[in-house]
Amino acid sequence: MILRLLNLSLLVLYPVSWAAPLLRAGLLPLFGMSEISVLTGLAALWDSDILLAMIVVLFALVAPMAKTAGLALIQFGLVPARHLGTVNLLGKLAMADIFLVALYITLAKGIGVGRVETAWGLYLFTGCILASLALGILAARGHGMAGNRAD
Repeated sequence: MILRLLNLSLLVLYPVSWAAPLLRAGLLPLFGMSEISVLTGLAALWDSDILLAMIVVLFALVAPMAKTAGLALIQFGLVPARHLGTVNLLGKLAMADIFLVALYITLAKGIGVGRVETAWGLYLFTGCILASLALGILAARGHGMAGNRAD
């Protein structure tokens, strides 16, 4: 029962993490810092590169929510447990977005022109993804399947 509640809580926490500030960036230390969230980043990306924005939407928004909803459907017996591997694969795709955010932060800090600070939303978003992965592994173990199986 607790795993079901934790999984359902992700349906609320994911949208919060998308609106929360992932990082603060500024051109020089003298100027104010702008907060960037998943949603504001996507809006800016949509203006410059629609294809890349759609890929990020897939990894950052669709994959984690589809994984969470799919796991809930399995947990409540509405979808057969044999689909758990496919559901867990969606969670692994969602981790690609965390990698991209970390890469952008590293690149921005390496340039040295501006200032980049991580914000609490990055930790919330990362925590949601990791919690979703852990819940998928626990669900797989509960159904007698390998936790990292993706077929």
